[in-house]
This record gives sequence, structure tokens and C-alpha cells, in this order.
Amino acid sequence: MKTAFVFPGQGSQAVGMGAALAEAFPEARDVLARVDAALGQPLSQLMADGPADDLTLTSNAQPALMAVSLAAIAALETKGVSVATHADYVAGHSLGEYSALAAAGAFDVETAAKLLRTRGDAMQSAVLVGEGAMAAILNLDFGAVEQIAKDAAQGEVCQAANDNAPGQVVISGHKAAVDRAIDLAKAAGAKRALLLPVSAPFHCALMEPAAQVMATALADAAMQPPAEPVVANVLAAPISDPEAIRSRLVDQVTGRVRWRESVEWLAADGVDTFVEIGAGKALSGMIRRMVDGATILNVATPEDVDRVAEHLSR
Repeated sequence: MKTAFVFPGQGSQAVGMGAALAEAFPEARDVLARVDAALGQPLSQLMADGPADDLTLTSNAQPALMAVSLAAIAALETKGVSVATHADYVAGHSLGEYSALAAAGAFDVETAAKLLRTRGDAMQSAVLVGEGAMAAILNLDFGAVEQIAKDAAQGEVCQAANDNAPGQVVISGHKAAVDRAIDLAKAAGAKRALLLPVSAPFHCALMEPAAQVMATALADAAMQPPAEPVVANVLAAPISDPEAIRSRLVDQVTGRVRWRESVEWLAADGVDTFVEIGAGKALSGMIRRMVDGATILNVATPEDVDRVAEHLSR
């Protein structure tokens, strides 16, 4: 019996997230205050009250989602539950990998907040608005979507960006190439092929300017080995060495999020309990489709904290 703590990525944000945790747990409130201070911005107020359009901005959504996840970890710790004592692995989806690393003590809350603000700004500015796009392709396997992306590129960028779950792949690249891929996917029998409401084409070669920014930012960031290994997005395998982590986080900006393979690796290693820490339940839904019989728990509210702490302490 093994347990993995998993941390959500962009798209899980919602106005009001983390507010109940902050009200119920001073420790959670302290995490949000530390993020506000690190960024010089009342991000916690934006998280609590909106407006939603501002919260959805990449530069805000990324540190905000991390803040909620770390607030939930702080609340769990008041019940005697921590990564070091109750998790065998941590993993996160895209920006969630930073949340996972901070939860495991690889870097502190302030460092995570600043890195994610830098990452969000760099990813947003890497491509002019309107030049890039992302699309979800449903009900085709990864190999088929990867070939469709290659066929659609025609000298432009079009890549499989997120391999989320069987039959759930996201592509990213130049807008015209992504449009061509949508048409090819529909012709190949995709259940759905649709553009996503995102502000930039993440996890593809167009993000190279952002990768260079993150290489510099991560080189300067204080980091230590995490309490438990992180299953890295771009490897779908565990790593603990800080220099390897820095390198893989840079690769992640332009590289594919191999979430399906990461979950498969965890399950093959004996993980049968997955605890999603933070806003939403997107990862839980993906994992439920992939790992038969797994125990899947969520921590986003004070009631969740009590329930999960009781379950993990048995």
C-alpha cells in the first residue's frame, strides 16, 4: 500500500478557492499571507473575491493554485498529516509540480510563489496573443493524436502538449496548425476536438523564450531534495536530486505533460491511494479512469481535511 499526493494545474482555479481553509485554519491563512507578501500583491483577496477574469490570468492563476494547495497541506499538518509521514511520492500537473515540490520541502512557499509568477509572466509573453492555440482531442489514443499533430504542422509548430488520460490529449502550437489538427482529428473519429480557452500555447516549442527565463530563475532559486521523490512531468518517473529537478522544470515549459504515464508509473509501483491537494477534482477524475480500485481523496475544504486525516491515520 502506497500513497501519492497530487497537485492540480491551471484550469482548476475558481473564485472563492481556499477561503474556507483560511477561515478555519490560521496555518492556512499564514500560507496565503506569505504568498501575498512574496508577490507584493493581495492575491488572497483576488482568490476570495475575484473578479474571475483577473484570477484566470496566467500570472495570477499559477501562484494562486499553488497557494491553495500549500494552504491545504498546512491544514493537514495540524492533524499530523504531512508529505514526509504519509506520502510515498508527490506529483503535479504542469504548475502543480511546483506545488508538489514546495509541499515536499524542496523550496519554501515564497520561492514557489516567485517562481510561478515569473513562469506565468514568461509563458504569457512568449507568444503574441492570437498566434497560438491549444485544443483538446477526445477519444483518440495518444499515438493517433501525436501523428495528427505532426501531419497538421506543415512547417509550423503543432505538438501533443498534455497526455492527460486515455483518450484525453491536448495539442498546442500555432493557431492555424491547431485548426488543421482539429479538422484531421474529427476526420479520424475524435469524439470531440475543440479549442481551449487559454491565453497562450503552453508546453510546445513556442514556449522556448519562457524556458530560457525559467532556466535563469531556477538556477538562482534555493532548493533541497524533497522529502519524497517527485514524479516529474517530462519523465513520468521519480527524481529527488535538486539539479535534476531544476533541469526537468525547465524542460517542462516546452515539453509534454506526461500525466497518463506518470499515473501508470505510480500504479505499477504499488500506489493505490491518491490524494489530490488543492482546488478542483480534475486529477481525481483522470486517475479514476486509469487505476481500477484506487482510493481517491481530495483536500480543498476544512471538512476534507478532517476526513482525509482520519483516513490516512488509520
